Amino acid sequence: MKHIFILTVFLVAVSVQAAKPNIIFILADDMGFGDVQALNAKSKIPTPHLNRLAREGMTFSDAHSPSAVCTPTRYGVITGRYCWRSRMKRGVLGGYSAPLIEKDRPTVGSVLQSAGYHTAAIGKWHLGMNMTRRAGGKPGPDRWDGDGNVDFTKPIADSPITRGFHEYFGVSASLDMAPYVWIENDRFAKAPTIQQAAVKFPAFIRKGPRSDDFEFEKGLDVLAARAAGFLERMAKEKKTFFLYLPLTGPHKPVTPHPRFKGKTGLGPYGDFVMNVDDTVGQVLEALDDTGLTKNTLVMFTSDNGSFMHRKDNEPDHVTEPSKQQYQSKHHTANGPWRGTKADVWEGGHHVPFFVRWPGKVNAGSECARVITHTDLFATAAAVAGAKIPKGAAADSFSFLPLMLGDEKNYSRAPVIHHSASGMFAIRDGDWKLVLGNGSGGRQAPRGKPFGKPYFLANMKTDSDELKNFAPKENETVERLERTFQKIHKTEQR
Repeated sequence: MKHIFILTVFLVAVSVQAAKPNIIFILADDMGFGDVQALNAKSKIPTPHLNRLAREGMTFSDAHSPSAVCTPTRYGVITGRYCWRSRMKRGVLGGYSAPLIEKDRPTVGSVLQSAGYHTAAIGKWHLGMNMTRRAGGKPGPDRWDGDGNVDFTKPIADSPITRGFHEYFGVSASLDMAPYVWIENDRFAKAPTIQQAAVKFPAFIRKGPRSDDFEFEKGLDVLAARAAGFLERMAKEKKTFFLYLPLTGPHKPVTPHPRFKGKTGLGPYGDFVMNVDDTVGQVLEALDDTGLTKNTLVMFTSDNGSFMHRKDNEPDHVTEPSKQQYQSKHHTANGPWRGTKADVWEGGHHVPFFVRWPGKVNAGSECARVITHTDLFATAAAVAGAKIPKGAAADSFSFLPLMLGDEKNYSRAPVIHHSASGMFAIRDGDWKLVLGNGSGGRQAPRGKPFGKPYFLANMKTDSDELKNFAPKENETVERLERTFQKIHKTEQR
Protein backbone atom coordinates (compact mmCIF):
# COMPACT_ATOMS: atom_id res chain seq x y z
CA MET A 1 0.00 0.00 0.00
CA LYS A 2 2.88 2.35 0.83
CA HIS A 3 4.33 1.88 -2.68
CA ILE A 4 0.93 2.55 -4.26
CA PHE A 5 0.61 5.79 -2.24
CA ILE A 6 4.09 6.97 -3.29
CA LEU A 7 3.34 6.14 -6.92
CA THR A 8 0.05 8.07 -6.74
CA VAL A 9 1.76 11.17 -5.28
CA PHE A 10 4.45 10.93 -7.96
CA LEU A 11 1.91 10.67 -10.78
CA VAL A 12 -0.03 13.68 -9.46
CA ALA A 13 3.18 15.73 -9.31
CA VAL A 14 4.16 14.65 -12.81
CA SER A 15 0.70 15.45 -14.20
CA VAL A 16 0.81 18.98 -12.76
CA GLN A 17 4.28 19.53 -14.20
CA ALA A 18 3.73 17.78 -17.54
CA ALA A 19 0.57 19.72 -18.33
CA LYS A 20 2.55 22.99 -18.57
CA PRO A 21 -0.56 25.12 -18.26
CA ASN A 22 -0.79 28.64 -19.55
CA ILE A 23 -0.78 31.19 -16.74
CA ILE A 24 -2.67 34.49 -16.62
CA PHE A 25 -2.26 36.90 -13.71
CA ILE A 26 -4.82 39.74 -13.78
CA LEU A 27 -4.07 42.61 -11.42
CA ALA A 28 -6.81 45.19 -10.94
CA ASP A 29 -5.77 48.66 -9.83
CA ASP A 30 -7.31 49.83 -6.52
CA MET A 31 -10.21 47.35 -6.43
CA GLY A 32 -11.44 46.73 -2.91
CA PHE A 33 -12.53 43.46 -1.30
CA GLY A 34 -16.11 44.71 -1.06
CA ASP A 35 -16.29 45.74 -4.72
CA VAL A 36 -16.87 42.12 -5.75
CA GLN A 37 -20.34 40.64 -5.24
CA ALA A 38 -18.91 37.17 -4.62
CA LEU A 39 -17.23 38.62 -1.52
CA ASN A 40 -19.86 41.19 -0.59
CA ALA A 41 -23.45 39.99 -0.98
CA LYS A 42 -24.74 43.49 -0.20
CA SER A 43 -22.91 45.08 -3.12
CA LYS A 44 -25.16 46.55 -5.82
CA ILE A 45 -22.34 46.57 -8.38
CA PRO A 46 -22.79 43.75 -10.92
CA THR A 47 -19.58 41.68 -11.13
CA PRO A 48 -20.79 38.56 -13.00
CA HIS A 49 -17.39 37.70 -14.45
CA LEU A 50 -15.50 37.86 -11.15
CA ASN A 51 -18.39 35.93 -9.62
CA ARG A 52 -17.81 33.35 -12.35
CA LEU A 53 -14.15 33.00 -11.35
CA ALA A 54 -15.22 32.43 -7.75
CA ARG A 55 -17.85 29.91 -8.83
CA GLU A 56 -15.51 28.00 -11.14
CA GLY A 57 -12.39 28.19 -8.98
CA MET A 58 -11.02 28.92 -5.52
CA THR A 59 -11.52 32.06 -3.44
CA PHE A 60 -8.60 33.00 -1.20
CA SER A 61 -10.39 34.86 1.57
CA ASP A 62 -7.25 35.99 3.42
CA ALA A 63 -5.10 37.26 0.53
CA HIS A 64 -3.00 40.40 0.80
CA SER A 65 -1.06 42.74 -1.41
CA PRO A 66 2.47 43.20 0.02
CA SER A 67 1.92 46.95 0.04
CA ALA A 68 -1.08 49.25 0.39
CA VAL A 69 -0.04 51.18 -2.74
CA CYS A 70 0.74 50.16 -6.30
CA THR A 71 4.44 50.39 -7.23
CA PRO A 72 5.70 48.38 -4.23
CA THR A 73 3.10 45.68 -4.81
CA ARG A 74 4.07 45.39 -8.48
CA TYR A 75 7.71 45.04 -7.52
CA GLY A 76 6.72 42.18 -5.21
CA VAL A 77 4.62 40.49 -7.90
CA ILE A 78 7.38 40.56 -10.49
CA THR A 79 10.41 39.85 -8.25
CA GLY A 80 8.95 37.75 -5.41
CA ARG A 81 10.63 40.16 -3.02
CA TYR A 82 9.26 42.78 -0.64
CA CYS A 83 9.76 46.22 -2.13
CA TRP A 84 11.13 47.71 1.07
CA ARG A 85 14.25 45.65 0.37
CA SER A 86 14.78 47.81 -2.73
CA ARG A 87 15.63 51.51 -2.89
CA MET A 88 11.92 52.37 -2.47
CA LYS A 89 11.00 52.57 1.20
CA ARG A 90 7.73 54.50 0.82
CA GLY A 91 5.46 56.06 -1.80
CA VAL A 92 5.26 55.19 -5.51
CA LEU A 93 7.09 55.99 -8.74
CA GLY A 94 5.99 58.57 -11.31
CA GLY A 95 5.38 58.16 -15.03
CA TYR A 96 8.93 59.12 -15.96
CA SER A 97 10.82 57.34 -13.18
CA ALA A 98 13.87 55.17 -13.75
CA PRO A 99 13.49 51.38 -13.37
CA LEU A 100 13.02 50.12 -9.83
CA ILE A 101 13.79 46.46 -10.55
CA GLU A 102 17.53 45.91 -10.33
CA LYS A 103 19.17 44.99 -13.63
CA ASP A 104 20.45 41.56 -12.67
CA ARG A 105 17.38 40.51 -10.68
CA PRO A 106 15.47 37.44 -11.94
CA THR A 107 11.76 38.05 -12.46
CA VAL A 108 8.78 35.76 -12.71
CA GLY A 109 8.86 36.49 -16.44
CA SER A 110 12.51 35.56 -16.93
CA VAL A 111 12.12 32.35 -14.91
CA LEU A 112 9.08 31.30 -16.93
CA GLN A 113 10.92 32.16 -20.15
CA SER A 114 13.61 29.69 -19.08
CA ALA A 115 10.85 27.07 -18.70
CA GLY A 116 9.75 27.58 -22.31
CA TYR A 117 6.93 30.07 -21.75
CA HIS A 118 6.18 32.94 -24.09
CA THR A 119 5.76 35.89 -21.74
CA ALA A 120 3.76 39.07 -22.25
CA ALA A 121 2.78 42.06 -20.13
CA ILE A 122 -0.25 44.12 -21.14
CA GLY A 123 -1.32 47.11 -19.06
CA LYS A 124 0.01 49.35 -16.32
CA TRP A 125 3.73 48.81 -15.61
CA HIS A 126 4.53 51.46 -12.96
CA LEU A 127 7.95 50.03 -12.20
CA GLY A 128 9.98 52.63 -14.07
CA MET A 129 11.51 52.82 -17.53
CA ASN A 130 14.65 54.42 -18.96
CA MET A 131 13.22 56.84 -21.48
CA THR A 132 15.43 58.83 -23.85
CA ARG A 133 15.72 62.38 -22.54
CA ARG A 134 16.05 65.64 -24.37
CA ALA A 135 18.73 68.08 -23.29
CA GLY A 136 17.76 70.04 -20.22
CA GLY A 137 18.01 67.71 -17.29
CA LYS A 138 16.40 64.60 -15.91
CA PRO A 139 13.20 64.49 -13.83
CA GLY A 140 13.29 63.08 -10.35
CA PRO A 141 11.68 59.72 -9.45
CA ASP A 142 8.64 61.52 -8.02
CA ARG A 143 7.74 63.31 -11.27
CA TRP A 144 4.04 62.73 -11.93
CA ASP A 145 3.25 65.41 -14.53
CA GLY A 146 4.82 67.56 -17.27
CA ASP A 147 6.66 66.08 -20.25
CA GLY A 148 9.63 64.66 -18.35
CA ASN A 149 12.09 66.02 -20.95
CA VAL A 150 11.34 62.89 -22.98
CA ASP A 151 12.02 62.45 -26.69
CA PHE A 152 8.93 60.47 -27.67
CA THR A 153 10.40 59.55 -31.08
CA LYS A 154 13.29 57.57 -29.56
CA PRO A 155 13.29 54.02 -28.18
CA ILE A 156 13.00 53.25 -24.47
CA ALA A 157 16.29 51.74 -23.34
CA ASP A 158 14.88 49.86 -20.38
CA SER A 159 11.27 48.62 -20.38
CA PRO A 160 9.32 45.43 -19.52
CA ILE A 161 10.96 43.62 -22.45
CA THR A 162 14.26 43.88 -20.54
CA ARG A 163 12.64 42.51 -17.40
CA GLY A 164 11.55 39.07 -18.54
CA PHE A 165 8.78 39.75 -21.05
CA HIS A 166 8.96 38.93 -24.74
CA GLU A 167 6.38 41.60 -25.51
CA TYR A 168 4.67 44.53 -23.85
CA PHE A 169 1.84 46.97 -24.47
CA GLY A 170 0.52 49.52 -22.00
CA VAL A 171 1.28 52.65 -20.01
CA SER A 172 4.30 53.61 -17.95
CA ALA A 173 2.42 54.28 -14.70
CA SER A 174 -1.04 55.01 -13.30
CA LEU A 175 -3.62 56.35 -15.71
CA ASP A 176 -3.66 59.69 -13.89
CA MET A 177 0.09 60.20 -14.44
CA ALA A 178 1.71 61.61 -17.57
CA PRO A 179 2.77 60.70 -20.19
CA TYR A 180 -0.59 59.68 -21.66
CA VAL A 181 0.87 57.64 -24.49
CA TRP A 182 0.60 53.94 -25.32
CA ILE A 183 3.88 52.06 -25.24
CA GLU A 184 4.58 48.97 -27.36
CA ASN A 185 7.67 46.96 -26.46
CA ASP A 186 10.40 49.64 -26.35
CA ARG A 187 8.67 52.39 -28.34
CA PHE A 188 5.99 55.00 -27.82
CA ALA A 189 3.22 53.92 -30.17
CA LYS A 190 2.47 57.52 -31.13
CA ALA A 191 4.05 60.85 -30.22
CA PRO A 192 1.88 63.12 -28.07
CA THR A 193 0.29 66.11 -29.81
CA ILE A 194 -2.11 67.25 -27.05
CA GLN A 195 -1.37 69.00 -23.77
CA GLN A 196 -3.74 67.34 -21.32
CA ALA A 197 -5.04 69.75 -18.68
CA ALA A 198 -5.43 68.77 -15.05
CA VAL A 199 -8.89 67.50 -14.08
CA LYS A 200 -10.40 67.12 -10.61
CA PHE A 201 -11.93 63.97 -9.08
CA PRO A 202 -13.66 61.77 -10.10
CA ALA A 203 -12.00 62.05 -13.54
CA PHE A 204 -8.78 62.97 -11.75
CA ILE A 205 -5.93 63.60 -14.21
CA ARG A 206 -2.62 65.44 -13.86
CA LYS A 207 -1.40 67.73 -16.61
CA GLY A 208 0.92 66.33 -19.25
CA PRO A 209 1.37 65.28 -22.89
CA ARG A 210 -1.22 62.99 -24.50
CA SER A 211 -1.38 61.31 -27.90
CA ASP A 212 -4.58 61.71 -29.91
CA ASP A 213 -5.32 57.95 -29.79
CA PHE A 214 -5.21 57.87 -25.98
CA GLU A 215 -8.76 58.11 -24.62
CA PHE A 216 -9.23 57.51 -20.90
CA GLU A 217 -12.77 56.11 -21.17
CA LYS A 218 -11.65 53.53 -23.73
CA GLY A 219 -8.47 52.44 -21.96
CA LEU A 220 -9.80 49.20 -20.49
CA ASP A 221 -11.32 48.15 -23.81
CA VAL A 222 -7.95 48.73 -25.51
CA LEU A 223 -6.23 46.45 -22.99
CA ALA A 224 -8.97 43.81 -23.27
CA ALA A 225 -8.67 43.81 -27.08
CA ARG A 226 -4.90 43.49 -26.86
CA ALA A 227 -5.21 40.59 -24.43
CA ALA A 228 -7.79 38.85 -26.62
CA GLY A 229 -5.58 39.29 -29.66
CA PHE A 230 -2.64 37.85 -27.76
CA LEU A 231 -4.66 34.80 -26.72
CA GLU A 232 -5.84 34.22 -30.29
CA ARG A 233 -2.23 34.36 -31.49
CA MET A 234 -0.98 32.00 -28.78
CA ALA A 235 -3.74 29.49 -29.62
CA LYS A 236 -2.91 29.65 -33.31
CA GLU A 237 0.84 29.31 -32.73
CA LYS A 238 0.30 26.65 -30.02
CA LYS A 239 2.61 28.42 -27.59
CA THR A 240 2.51 27.97 -23.84
CA PHE A 241 2.32 31.43 -22.33
CA PHE A 242 2.40 33.61 -19.26
CA LEU A 243 0.27 36.75 -19.50
CA TYR A 244 0.69 39.44 -16.87
CA LEU A 245 -2.36 41.70 -17.23
CA PRO A 246 -2.22 44.70 -14.86
CA LEU A 247 -5.38 46.70 -15.52
CA THR A 248 -5.68 50.48 -15.14
CA GLY A 249 -8.94 50.59 -13.16
CA PRO A 250 -10.77 51.32 -11.00
CA HIS A 251 -7.82 53.60 -10.12
CA LYS A 252 -8.27 57.28 -10.89
CA PRO A 253 -9.21 58.77 -13.29
CA VAL A 254 -12.62 57.28 -12.62
CA THR A 255 -13.73 57.30 -16.25
CA PRO A 256 -16.09 54.43 -17.05
CA HIS A 257 -16.88 53.76 -20.68
CA PRO A 258 -20.18 55.40 -21.75
CA ARG A 259 -21.91 52.00 -21.94
CA PHE A 260 -21.53 51.68 -18.14
CA LYS A 261 -22.36 55.22 -17.05
CA GLY A 262 -25.30 55.34 -14.67
CA LYS A 263 -25.69 51.55 -14.64
CA THR A 264 -25.02 50.94 -10.95
CA GLY A 265 -26.64 53.92 -9.25
CA LEU A 266 -23.46 54.23 -7.20
CA GLY A 267 -21.81 57.05 -9.11
CA PRO A 268 -18.84 56.91 -11.50
CA TYR A 269 -16.82 54.64 -9.19
CA GLY A 270 -19.49 51.95 -9.10
CA ASP A 271 -19.85 52.14 -12.89
CA PHE A 272 -16.07 51.88 -13.27
CA VAL A 273 -15.89 48.75 -11.13
CA MET A 274 -18.52 47.26 -13.44
CA ASN A 275 -16.30 48.28 -16.38
CA VAL A 276 -13.32 46.46 -14.83
CA ASP A 277 -15.42 43.33 -14.34
CA ASP A 278 -16.43 43.50 -18.00
CA THR A 279 -12.74 43.63 -18.97
CA VAL A 280 -12.15 40.40 -17.07
CA GLY A 281 -15.18 38.97 -18.86
CA GLN A 282 -13.71 39.81 -22.26
CA VAL A 283 -10.54 37.90 -21.34
CA LEU A 284 -12.51 34.87 -20.11
CA GLU A 285 -14.58 34.95 -23.29
CA ALA A 286 -11.42 35.00 -25.39
CA LEU A 287 -10.16 31.94 -23.51
CA ASP A 288 -13.44 30.15 -24.23
CA ASP A 289 -13.45 31.15 -27.91
CA THR A 290 -9.87 29.98 -28.46
CA GLY A 291 -10.29 26.69 -26.60
CA LEU A 292 -7.63 27.71 -24.07
CA THR A 293 -9.81 27.67 -20.95
CA LYS A 294 -9.18 24.08 -19.89
CA ASN A 295 -5.39 24.36 -19.83
CA THR A 296 -5.09 27.90 -18.47
CA LEU A 297 -4.55 28.87 -14.85
CA VAL A 298 -6.19 32.25 -14.23
CA MET A 299 -5.46 34.33 -11.14
CA PHE A 300 -7.24 37.59 -10.37
CA THR A 301 -6.48 40.05 -7.59
CA SER A 302 -5.90 43.75 -6.86
CA ASP A 303 -2.70 45.67 -6.14
CA ASN A 304 -4.18 47.17 -2.95
CA GLY A 305 -7.50 48.20 -1.46
CA SER A 306 -9.91 50.81 -2.77
CA PHE A 307 -9.29 54.53 -2.31
CA MET A 308 -12.98 55.05 -1.46
CA HIS A 309 -13.47 55.90 2.21
CA ARG A 310 -16.38 54.71 4.31
CA LYS A 311 -18.02 57.69 6.03
CA ASP A 312 -21.55 57.56 7.34
CA ASN A 313 -23.67 60.64 8.04
CA GLU A 314 -21.85 62.67 5.38
CA PRO A 315 -22.65 63.39 1.72
CA ASP A 316 -21.12 60.66 -0.42
CA HIS A 317 -20.25 59.63 -3.97
CA VAL A 318 -23.83 58.68 -4.77
CA THR A 319 -25.28 62.14 -4.25
CA GLU A 320 -22.07 64.11 -4.88
CA PRO A 321 -19.71 62.33 -7.34
CA SER A 322 -16.85 64.64 -6.33
CA LYS A 323 -16.82 62.94 -2.91
CA GLN A 324 -14.27 60.16 -2.55
CA GLN A 325 -16.36 58.25 -0.02
CA TYR A 326 -19.47 56.10 0.47
CA GLN A 327 -21.97 55.79 3.26
CA SER A 328 -21.99 52.14 4.26
CA LYS A 329 -25.69 51.86 3.39
CA HIS A 330 -24.75 52.56 -0.23
CA HIS A 331 -21.49 50.63 -0.67
CA THR A 332 -18.51 49.32 1.29
CA ALA A 333 -15.69 49.27 -1.25
CA ASN A 334 -13.25 47.61 1.16
CA GLY A 335 -15.86 45.29 2.61
CA PRO A 336 -15.70 44.79 6.37
CA TRP A 337 -12.10 45.92 6.70
CA ARG A 338 -10.87 49.03 8.49
CA GLY A 339 -9.16 51.76 6.49
CA THR A 340 -8.48 52.38 2.84
CA LYS A 341 -5.78 52.27 0.18
CA ALA A 342 -2.39 53.34 1.59
CA ASP A 343 -3.23 52.18 5.15
CA VAL A 344 -1.58 49.38 7.06
CA TRP A 345 -5.10 48.51 8.26
CA GLU A 346 -6.75 45.63 6.42
CA GLY A 347 -8.59 47.92 4.01
CA GLY A 348 -5.25 48.88 2.51
CA HIS A 349 -4.12 45.38 1.54
CA HIS A 350 -6.78 42.70 2.22
CA VAL A 351 -7.89 42.17 -1.37
CA PRO A 352 -9.94 39.89 -3.66
CA PHE A 353 -8.07 36.83 -4.91
CA PHE A 354 -9.53 34.15 -7.18
CA VAL A 355 -7.83 31.20 -8.86
CA ARG A 356 -9.35 29.08 -11.62
CA TRP A 357 -7.63 26.02 -13.06
CA PRO A 358 -10.15 23.56 -14.55
CA GLY A 359 -9.57 19.98 -13.48
CA LYS A 360 -7.00 20.96 -10.85
CA VAL A 361 -8.64 23.53 -8.56
CA ASN A 362 -12.01 22.52 -7.13
CA ALA A 363 -14.84 24.70 -8.39
CA GLY A 364 -16.52 26.82 -5.72
CA SER A 365 -13.82 26.11 -3.15
CA GLU A 366 -12.40 28.50 -0.57
CA CYS A 367 -9.08 28.76 1.22
CA ALA A 368 -8.66 30.80 4.41
CA ARG A 369 -4.85 30.54 4.64
CA VAL A 370 -2.83 33.75 4.44
CA ILE A 371 -1.07 34.46 1.14
CA THR A 372 0.47 37.55 -0.42
CA HIS A 373 1.29 38.65 -3.97
CA THR A 374 5.02 38.01 -3.64
CA ASP A 375 3.95 34.35 -3.68
CA LEU A 376 3.04 34.49 -7.38
CA PHE A 377 6.69 33.96 -8.36
CA ALA A 378 7.21 30.67 -6.49
CA THR A 379 3.72 29.45 -7.34
CA ALA A 380 4.11 30.09 -11.07
CA ALA A 381 7.54 28.45 -11.03
CA ALA A 382 6.11 25.38 -9.28
CA VAL A 383 3.24 25.13 -11.76
CA ALA A 384 5.64 25.48 -14.70
CA GLY A 385 8.25 23.13 -13.27
CA ALA A 386 10.78 25.98 -13.45
CA LYS A 387 13.83 26.35 -11.26
CA ILE A 388 14.16 29.56 -9.26
CA PRO A 389 17.74 30.90 -9.37
CA LYS A 390 19.62 30.84 -6.08
CA GLY A 391 18.83 33.89 -3.96
CA ALA A 392 15.91 35.02 -6.11
CA ALA A 393 12.29 35.48 -4.96
CA ALA A 394 13.35 35.32 -1.31
CA ASP A 395 9.93 36.39 -0.02
CA SER A 396 7.92 34.09 -2.28
CA PHE A 397 6.25 30.88 -1.12
CA SER A 398 4.34 28.58 -3.45
CA PHE A 399 0.65 28.22 -2.68
CA LEU A 400 0.28 25.44 -5.27
CA PRO A 401 -0.51 22.93 -2.47
CA LEU A 402 -3.38 25.17 -1.35
CA MET A 403 -4.78 25.34 -4.87
CA LEU A 404 -4.71 21.54 -5.03
CA GLY A 405 -6.43 21.22 -1.65
CA ASP A 406 -3.32 20.02 0.17
CA GLU A 407 -3.13 22.41 3.13
CA LYS A 408 -0.98 20.03 5.18
CA ASN A 409 1.95 20.53 2.82
CA TYR A 410 1.77 24.33 2.82
CA SER A 411 3.76 26.69 4.99
CA ARG A 412 5.15 30.18 4.67
CA ALA A 413 6.87 32.73 6.87
CA PRO A 414 4.69 35.36 8.55
CA VAL A 415 3.51 38.01 6.07
CA ILE A 416 4.82 41.58 6.31
CA HIS A 417 2.37 44.38 5.48
CA HIS A 418 3.62 47.83 4.41
CA SER A 419 1.78 51.16 4.16
CA ALA A 420 2.32 54.10 1.81
CA SER A 421 4.42 56.01 4.34
CA GLY A 422 6.48 53.03 5.45
CA MET A 423 4.44 51.69 8.38
CA PHE A 424 4.98 47.97 8.96
CA ALA A 425 2.75 45.24 10.32
CA ILE A 426 3.37 41.52 10.68
CA ARG A 427 0.73 38.81 10.38
CA ASP A 428 1.28 35.41 11.99
CA GLY A 429 -1.74 33.16 12.34
CA ASP A 430 -4.60 35.08 13.94
CA TRP A 431 -2.34 37.83 15.27
CA LYS A 432 -1.43 41.03 13.47
CA LEU A 433 0.99 43.51 15.04
CA VAL A 434 1.12 47.07 13.69
CA LEU A 435 4.61 48.40 14.38
CA GLY A 436 3.49 52.00 14.70
CA ASN A 437 0.79 54.21 16.16
CA GLY A 438 -1.56 54.85 13.26
CA SER A 439 -2.62 53.88 9.76
CA GLY A 440 0.61 54.88 8.06
CA GLY A 441 -1.58 56.02 5.19
CA ARG A 442 -4.76 58.07 4.86
CA GLN A 443 -6.97 57.25 7.79
CA ALA A 444 -6.46 59.41 10.87
CA PRO A 445 -4.44 59.11 12.98
CA ARG A 446 -1.69 58.42 10.45
CA GLY A 447 0.94 57.99 13.17
CA LYS A 448 4.59 57.23 12.64
CA PRO A 449 6.47 54.02 11.80
CA PHE A 450 7.68 52.40 15.04
CA GLY A 451 5.86 55.05 17.07
CA LYS A 452 4.33 53.76 20.31
CA PRO A 453 1.96 52.39 21.36
CA TYR A 454 1.86 49.47 18.95
CA PHE A 455 -1.47 47.95 17.96
CA LEU A 456 -2.11 44.21 18.23
CA ALA A 457 -5.19 42.85 16.48
CA ASN A 458 -6.69 39.38 16.62
CA MET A 459 -7.99 38.78 13.11
CA LYS A 460 -10.16 35.88 14.24
CA THR A 461 -12.05 37.50 17.09
CA ASP A 462 -11.77 41.20 16.15
CA SER A 463 -11.25 41.39 12.40
CA ASP A 464 -12.43 45.00 12.26
CA GLU A 465 -9.26 46.00 14.19
CA LEU A 466 -11.00 48.10 16.82
CA LYS A 467 -9.60 46.46 19.96
CA ASN A 468 -5.93 46.70 20.86
CA PHE A 469 -4.85 43.44 22.53
CA ALA A 470 -1.28 44.68 23.07
CA PRO A 471 -1.62 45.69 26.75
CA LYS A 472 -2.70 42.17 27.74
CA GLU A 473 -0.56 40.23 25.27
CA ASN A 474 2.97 41.41 26.02
CA GLU A 475 4.55 38.08 25.11
CA THR A 476 2.76 37.99 21.75
CA VAL A 477 3.87 41.56 20.98
CA GLU A 478 7.48 40.77 21.85
CA ARG A 479 7.46 37.54 19.84
CA LEU A 480 6.01 39.20 16.75
CA GLU A 481 8.40 42.13 17.01
CA ARG A 482 11.36 39.75 17.20
CA THR A 483 10.03 37.80 14.22
CA PHE A 484 9.57 41.00 12.22
CA GLN A 485 13.09 42.18 12.99
CA LYS A 486 14.52 38.83 11.92
CA ILE A 487 12.70 38.93 8.56
CA HIS A 488 13.33 42.64 8.04
CA LYS A 489 17.04 42.56 8.81
CA THR A 490 17.81 39.33 6.95
CA GLU A 491 20.10 40.18 4.06
CA GLN A 492 18.39 39.29 0.82
CA ARG A 493 19.88 39.26 -2.65
